[in-house]
Amino acid sequence: MFMALVKSLVLLIEVYVILGLIFALFFVVNGAGKIDPTAKAGTLGFRLLIIPGAMAFWPLLAKRWWQGATEPPEEKNSHRILAREENA
Repeated sequence: MFMALVKSLVLLIEVYVILGLIFALFFVVNGAGKIDPTAKAGTLGFRLLIIPGAMAFWPLLAKRWWQGATEPPEEKNSHRILAREENA
């Protein structure tokens, strides 16, 4: 029973990684520049560096790419919230 659960978990991880790799290869060529304008001028080295991250976060990046996002989302942290409150 336990081994079947472990094998299922490993299979899910393998599928996730394979889908991530396939997505990442398409993303670094076509998608990165579409969801982040500064990535358009990215060099080959930059594109190679973002492959692991694109593999890990492929569902989030796919969603942003699918929705047609053209800018990175604004970071939301306590410093920005406080600054916005002070300026309001």
